[in-house]
Amino acid sequence: MSKKTELKLCLSALKNKQLILYPTDTVWGLGCDATDEQAVKKIYKLKNRIESKSLIVLVSSIKMLQKYVFVPKIALELLKKNKTPTTIIYNNPIGIAENVISKEDNTIAIRIVQDRFCKILIDQYNKPIVSTSANVSGKPTPITFTEISQPILEGVDYIVNSQQEKKTTKSSTILKIEGDKIVVLRE
Repeated sequence: MSKKTELKLCLSALKNKQLILYPTDTVWGLGCDATDEQAVKKIYKLKNRIESKSLIVLVSSIKMLQKYVFVPKIALELLKKNKTPTTIIYNNPIGIAENVISKEDNTIAIRIVQDRFCKILIDQYNKPIVSTSANVSGKPTPITFTEISQPILEGVDYIVNSQQEKKTTKSSTILKIEGDKIVVLRE
């Protein structure tokens, strides 16, 4: 299947509030429109995850990121020179589904995606998408496509057919900006 067809099918699923299973710049992810509360509910249900645990959101660029959060100068500088998948927790997001945002402190974890397929997908969709590991909560994160459980495979509406041989052993680094300091939450 061509990349063009893959993109078209993913875009159709996202527009129809459906779930996709797709390769990211880290692990295989479960995704949906991060601005649609009903679509996000499906992710929580499939993962058997409580909604108080927030999810990571992917954007394609700094420009897209700035539509949804204020990006402090320290984060902007970091993002411009960053070469590895890095998720940053931002305060007071706007335009994102409420059930993606941490209710505890009104924050959101966002990563500017580096994977070419994801970047094109998000650019064409023109909205952020959820990215959470393709596993049921409490189970190990699959590092290859073949390790993804049957309930996850059967619970999504569309599975990307490329990069299924990809093996990833590292999740993104997670940072939080606190004033003028960067705090590492996961390396």
